[in-house]
Amino acid sequence: MKPPKFHTRAARGTAPIDEKTGALSVPIVQTASFTLEPGAAGRAVVAGEAEGYFYGRFANPTTAVFERDVAALEGAEAALAFTSGMAAISTTVLAHVGAGDHLVTQRQLYGGTAIFFAEQLPRLGVELTYLEEPEAETVAAAIRPQTKLVYLETPSNPLLRLVDIEATSRAAAAAGVPVIFDNTFATPYLQRPLELGATYTVHSATKYFGGHDVIGGVLTGPADRLHRIRNTLYKDLGVAPAPAVSYHLLRGLKTMPLRMDRHCANAQAMAEFLAAHDKVKTVYYPGLPQHPGHELARRQMSQFGGILAFELADGEAARRFVEALELCVFAVSLGDALTLVQHPPGMTHGVFEAEKEAGAGMGPGFIRLSAGLEDADDIIADLAQALDRT
Repeated sequence: MKPPKFHTRAARGTAPIDEKTGALSVPIVQTASFTLEPGAAGRAVVAGEAEGYFYGRFANPTTAVFERDVAALEGAEAALAFTSGMAAISTTVLAHVGAGDHLVTQRQLYGGTAIFFAEQLPRLGVELTYLEEPEAETVAAAIRPQTKLVYLETPSNPLLRLVDIEATSRAAAAAGVPVIFDNTFATPYLQRPLELGATYTVHSATKYFGGHDVIGGVLTGPADRLHRIRNTLYKDLGVAPAPAVSYHLLRGLKTMPLRMDRHCANAQAMAEFLAAHDKVKTVYYPGLPQHPGHELARRQMSQFGGILAFELADGEAARRFVEALELCVFAVSLGDALTLVQHPPGMTHGVFEAEKEAGAGMGPGFIRLSAGLEDADDIIADLAQALDRT
């Protein structure tokens, strides 16, 4: 029998059906502590030298299945689950950099990441280099002897800029520096950076993994590196998710590729409609041939994602557009079953200075859309009537 394809692997997961009960769902192991064998066997589990569980802040059987499932879908040796995407990002970065170290990243970043980099890392003595155009050449030129990590995201939030994963990963590897990609927008269904040379991927599992009804995060990468992170900073910061959270994320993984197909199809239809509308100045979506990263997206993504953005004449037009919407919902975040509309200049990228810098390039009329699961015709009809009222 041929190896199962992505939909099958997502639906079935890695855990066998429970032999005693026949339960199809992975049980929620709701406990803080676990019994241990006395002596050397128990000490080995506590030290992380042997498989097993002893306290929920370190590991839990329900969460372990979620970690295995994500690793399998991402093509990773291992995965590590967190309470949120930001917990995954901050813990991983802090596991690599400290006083006197250097980190290379890009100017275009998710607002939460931008704030963490700008406000927390400098006070810890970490120096950062921000790249306006993260490419193999610029990454290689920015790396110093003190560089401990390269941090990138593609497609970027919220301008949907693309980074060549293979080329930048090769440049970092040549200098002996690990590189991490935020893969939240794409998910492993559309894009697998590890297969293109990245060291790690990080996800806000809240979004497409969980379907937006639970908060979580996950890191994937080499087993030895993740083992060290788990046994050091992970346990110290206490960032392990609750077992019930892992259960909900496992449930979400089963339908994630189905939802992503719909998200992507709706986003493509919305982008094409907006690109043809006379009130829209610019549309940002890698699925459009005119997008500067279109050919790169075709090479490293299987579809173009469920996030798009567009620009109206000014902030007043954006305000009128948002207020006129009837079906689409004005809310932060992405990956929901509902189509979400966001005005980053006045929301996620308009409060703190670091966010404003990360969102440089957005005009006051910039709008970001997270395509939901509704019928595309209904979404487009709502966009059309709202545009008519701008």
